[in-house]
Amino acid sequence: MNLALKWQSLPGRELHAEQIGHLASLCLRLEVETYPKPGLVSHIDNGSHHDMDAELLCRSADTLAPFFRDLAATGSEGAGMDRLRAIGVAAERAMLAVTRGVNTHRGAIFGLGLLCAAAGYRSTLGIRKPLGELVSQRWGEAILSGPISLRSHGAVAARRYGAGGARAEAARGFPSVYDVALPALHAAQTLAPHDEEAVRVQTCMTLIAEVADTNLLHRGGPDGLRFAHDSASEFLATGGVASLGWRERAIEIHHTFIARNLSPGGSADLLAMALFVDRLES
Repeated sequence: MNLALKWQSLPGRELHAEQIGHLASLCLRLEVETYPKPGLVSHIDNGSHHDMDAELLCRSADTLAPFFRDLAATGSEGAGMDRLRAIGVAAERAMLAVTRGVNTHRGAIFGLGLLCAAAGYRSTLGIRKPLGELVSQRWGEAILSGPISLRSHGAVAARRYGAGGARAEAARGFPSVYDVALPALHAAQTLAPHDEEAVRVQTCMTLIAEVADTNLLHRGGPDGLRFAHDSASEFLATGGVASLGWRERAIEIHHTFIARNLSPGGSADLLAMALFVDRLES
């Protein structure tokens, strides 16, 4: 199934909350249908994860669509962070129910959810500011002063190793999306103009090479993060998806991540966010 075409077929010029929620869920599914991504779940294998597979991730993404819709609708009303957070808590509860307790998309509920709220707000007012900038301006202070999750592995790693984590990323307007992922995605569209999966692989590798992914810190500590950075950087330095045999080299990196039990889940979330932003801001 061509998921991108499914989105393009949606009617209407102005985005409504239903469309925004559908797109957010679609971008999560596009992330799953990308292979090879080092250590991550895809439609081919489970990567470094023993508790989830592609079917579970897609079921989770579908479950979250109405909550992304509600975040867009609530954002369009100019709501504060408390109302958005309540929807996010309900979304996480629904996710855990459908996955039987497996954390498939907690980070995406937070980051992608905020972008949905900003998209709803922007569509209602008809303004052209980037979504990340709107998130930072409208909710940045409340994001930083809000309650800290004690259950999130990424949050624990951020505190332990002094990394910024998802809260700092969102409060700053998602610099990893705008300064890293989107430029990589647009450059990759030139390198592989007829292969959308290759474009997503290149973007994901760039994120792994440049972002301090707290999921990698949680699983592998600083050494694991350094290994991930070096592996992805070498892949990019030798031509990335523009080079002959790139898929085989990417699969080899994928297997080395599995052997070390490394999974850049933060980069996967950022890839989905970049796909979402790209479709709304291009």
